[in-house]
Formats: sequence, structure tokens, C-alpha cells
Amino acid sequence: MEAVEVESKGSHGGDGDRRTSRNDRRSSWGCTLLLVNNCLQNTSYFGLSTNLVNYFQVELHAGSKSAANSVTNWMGTSSITPLAAALLADSFLGRYWTITLFLVISVAGYGLVTASASAALQSAVFYAGLYLVALGGALSPVMVSFGADQFGDDESERGKQSSFFNWFYFSMNVGSLVGGTVLVWVQTAHGWRLGYGIPALLSVLAVALFMAGTSGYRRNQPPGGFPATRIAQVVVAAVRKWDVEAPDDAAVLHECASDDGVSTIQGSRRLVHTDQFRFLDKAAVETEGDRRVRPASPWRLCTVTQVEELKCVLRLLPVWACGIIFAAAYTQMSTTFILQGDTLDPRLGSFRVPAAVLSVFDTLSIMIWVPLYDCVIVPLVRRLTGNSRGFTPLARMGIGFVVLTITMLLAGVLEVARRRVLARHGTYIDADGAEYVPMSIFWQVPQYVVVGAAEVFTFIGQLEFFYEQAPDTMRSVCSGLPSVAFALGNYASSAIVAVVVRATARGGRSGWIPDDINDGHLDYFFWLLAVLCVGNFGAYLVVARWYNYKKTVD
Repeated sequence: MEAVEVESKGSHGGDGDRRTSRNDRRSSWGCTLLLVNNCLQNTSYFGLSTNLVNYFQVELHAGSKSAANSVTNWMGTSSITPLAAALLADSFLGRYWTITLFLVISVAGYGLVTASASAALQSAVFYAGLYLVALGGALSPVMVSFGADQFGDDESERGKQSSFFNWFYFSMNVGSLVGGTVLVWVQTAHGWRLGYGIPALLSVLAVALFMAGTSGYRRNQPPGGFPATRIAQVVVAAVRKWDVEAPDDAAVLHECASDDGVSTIQGSRRLVHTDQFRFLDKAAVETEGDRRVRPASPWRLCTVTQVEELKCVLRLLPVWACGIIFAAAYTQMSTTFILQGDTLDPRLGSFRVPAAVLSVFDTLSIMIWVPLYDCVIVPLVRRLTGNSRGFTPLARMGIGFVVLTITMLLAGVLEVARRRVLARHGTYIDADGAEYVPMSIFWQVPQYVVVGAAEVFTFIGQLEFFYEQAPDTMRSVCSGLPSVAFALGNYASSAIVAVVVRATARGGRSGWIPDDINDGHLDYFFWLLAVLCVGNFGAYLVVARWYNYKKTVD
């Protein structure tokens, strides 16, 4: 019997190992399809958005101001809809069905945009398709959360999960590079029908690839219901019990007495009690009134996990807020960097390089830094820290903050050098009447390359951090928080510029950022941004030190 029993155990172990290996291969195949899908989606999106203002002007005969407003309104909508998709995924549909639904919507949108090239109701059809794309293409936070769901919670799986975030961002940038260059060239050289038809075909392919991986996806995260309701219940219950004393012993709080590790919230693991925001613990104190009414109303008595969900969100907010100043400095790549580049010598042989094109070096930098980080930096740091991911997400984001500060310093140094060349040699006017400082525009390349490094550390670190530290049933929504910080960062940048212009252009002075920056001091503006970055990093260090990582009852 003993021999038979040993043989049986060995056979069972072998079957388990084979099943685990088979599941790992299926999960790996599913993640690969998700990365390709993400690349296709971004190729389609940037193939549509990059040259969109020209379509409004050429095909819809809109004026410059109207075309610009139409594009910014559409892009604003595209920034809001990801949170709607994330909320739908976390609350009701789940991530798989949300992705499926929104991919189909995007196919309809790209189809209408393509049809508008020859439709009689061109404007109406185009706008309908455009806003369907804004809705259907709002999948980044849901897609990244669904991809991260394919990995387990043990330490070895976390290393693979961290790698997935790197390659997700990589695939996004490959798509933006192809869409913003190749597809824009197709639109210019071969017309809008083909230029928009290719994104439509790619969106169909994205649906097909996503569906093809269905059998390989892990779909073990069910929707947990509307999170705002649970948060409101904690606040209301805590306020109702404002005169109740929060106990020092967390074991007496509602749910803590249970040792089964199961949360009453569908799709959520139980969370370990933390001492921060102790006022909210009152919501989980069971009073005599709660004991008399069974079951107790969740508006009077909440579980510890429900309370800790709100605490998780509150802890995330300061980290999220530090990303706003980061985004405000980062967005200079599409504003003041271009203003600076417009004054430099754009010639490369017989070609002229527009200043805006240099942003391609940011994308190329990302495409170099991601494999370098994943394949070289992480293994080296892992040996030093013993952490399977190399850096913790908080440390990784902090490094990105420092790197972006270096970018602002580089831009300021280049501006000082540019002004010196301007003072010594003046400006040069070529045969076409273009005026520029006799200094190559390619001196800007280093600052674009360093921006790419900052993105790899901070933006990808944000993807990983907000997914990992969010409550289980709010991961898609919290994964969308960095995009909100990015949008607010753009508004903050506009506000900083407005304040600087008003403060420095008094008394007839040209100020730091005049219409002709040769008369201004753009270097001072870059120094200001560097100081803001340093101050923001200091605040981030305080927040990171205060931060209490989420723990589950396992």
C-alpha cells in the first residue's frame, strides 16, 4: 500500500506540474495577444489623431481655430472615457466583456470615419465615427489591468507582472510611432480613404486577436459592484458613529473575528487593518444597535475590508497628486521644446526637420530603455535588493522624477548656449526666408532622450503601482488615475505659463516667454520648472515614506 500511495502521489504531482506548465503557456500566449492588440489599437488611434486637424481643414473646410477646437474637444473626450470604461469593467461587466464591447464600438467608429471620406453626409458621419472611436478606444486602464490579472500574487509572478507593464508601454509606443508616421504618410500620399481604411482594418484585426486568446485568459476577477456606494457607506457609517471610540484592538472590528480570509465584497480579498485614518474605523465598530438588527445595514456597519478600500484610495491620492507637477514638466516636450526648436537650424542635408518631429527621439528612447530596463537594469538591481521586480514601484517613480528634473536642466543649459550663439552671431536668413539661430536643432536630441527615460521609470511605475495598490475591485478605475493626473498636468502647465507671462512682462518688458523667444528668457522658465520638479520630488519623498503598502489576509 505504501508503494502504491507513493506512486499515486508522484503521479498526481506530475499531473499538477504539467497543468501548471500548461496554464503558464496559455497565460503567456494570452499576454502576448494583449500586447499585440494594444499595439494595433494605438497604431489606429494615432493614425487617426496625429493628422486630424488637417482633415478638418481640408475635407470639412473648417477654419484653423475651429479645427483646433474640434481636435482638442475630441481629445478631451478621449481622456474622460477611459474612466467610464474602467468603472463599467470594475462594477458591472468585468474586464473581458468590457474590452470586447469597446473593441466592437471602436470598429464601428473607424468604419464610419472611413466611410465619411465618400459619404454624402460627410460631416455628420465623420463626427459620429470620431466620437465612437473616442468611446471605443478608451481601453488602456482596462487592458493593462486585464493583462496584469494574468499573473498570480506570489513573488515570482510579480516579477513577470512587472515585466508585462514594461512591454505594455513599449507596445503602446510602437503603435504611436507607426500610426504617427507611416499612416500619416499614407494619408498625405494616397488620400484619406486609404489612410483611414488601414486603422479600420487594424481595429477589426484587434477584435479578432483578442477573441482568439479567449481560452488562454485568466478571468478570475468578477465585477464587485459600484465602488462609490461602498465608499459612501463607510463615510456615512463613520459620521453616524462620530461619538464612538475606535478600539485599539482591531480584532474586535466587524469582519476581523472571521478567520476564513473571505471578504463579503465579491471579487475582493480581505484586507489587513491599518492604523492610518483611524476615524474611518468607527464604521466597523459594532454597537448594541447594530446587534439588535440582523443583518445590520451597511450604511451603519461596514466590514474592515470595506473601510480599508477607502483607506487604500486615500493613500493613493497624495502619490497621484505628485504626478501632476511631473506631467506639467513633461508636457513641455510638446510646447516650449518646440518653441525652442523652431529657432534652431533645421537643416539635415537638403532636408528640413520640423521641430515637432524631434519627439520621435522620445519614442525611440522609450523603445531602447524598456528592454534595457527589463533585461539589464532589473536583474542587476534584483541582486542588490532581493526584490523580484528590482525597484519597488515607489522607488521607480521617484527615479523618474529625478530624471525629468535633469531634462529641465538640459533644456535650460541648451537655451543658455542658444542665447550666447544668438548674441555673438545673430540670426541667419536662408534663401527661403526662414530665420534661425546658427545652431543645429539636433542639440535638442539629448533632452528628448532623457524624457524617454523618465517615462520608462515614472509612467510605467505608475501603471504598476496603481494596479497593485488599488483595491481588488477598483483596479481598472485606479489604473486610470495617472491619465487624469496627466490631463491636470497639462492644465497646470498652462496656468504656470500664464502666471509667468503676467509676472515677467510688466512695464513694457518682453518677459520670459514672448511671441519671439529670442527676446525672452526661456532658460529662466526651464530653471523654474527644474525648481518645481525638485520641490515636487521633496514632497514625493515625504509621501513615499508615509505610504503604507496594502496587505491582504492570505
